This record gives sequence, structure tokens and C-alpha cells, in this order.
Amino acid sequence: MSDAGLERKVRRSDNDVQAIYDILTEIQGEQRRQGEWLVGVQEAQRRQGERLDVMDEHLVGLDGRVGSIDGKVTHLAEDMATVLQLLRAR
Repeated sequence: MSDAGLERKVRRSDNDVQAIYDILTEIQGEQRRQGEWLVGVQEAQRRQGERLDVMDEHLVGLDGRVGSIDGKVTHLAEDMATVLQLLRAR
């Protein structure tokens, strides 16, 4: 192989290596952007989880209140049945 041919091969190889580094730099930048995006998604999911926890606490409280009201309505229905029974007995 002549010196000119060898020099051309070395230059081509050098260009190829530089192109590979450029591609790797682009990939690295994209991975960094995707990593930042994933951090944002994780933060949004964490906030949503906290909101769901608060809503769950409210629902537990409401469930207790509805249970209490249900007990009172049942008691009132029993009292009403007793009153009707007494009125009918007269």
C-alpha cells in the first residue's frame, strides 16, 4: 500500500472515530434528557400518591360518618315503628 493510500485510510478511520464520538455524545445528551423527564414523572407520581393518601383519609372519615347516620336512621325507623304500633293499638 502506498503512503497516500495509507494516509487516506488513517484519515478515514480518524473521521469514523470522530463520527462515533459525535453519535455517542448525542446519545448521552438524549439519555440525560430522558433521565430528567423520568425524574419529573416520578415526582408527579409521588405528589399524586400523597393526594390519594389524603383522599383516602377523607373517605375513611366519611365512611364513619355515613355509618353513624345509618345507625341513627335505623334507630329512628325502629322508634317510628314503635310509635305506629302504639297508635294502631289505640
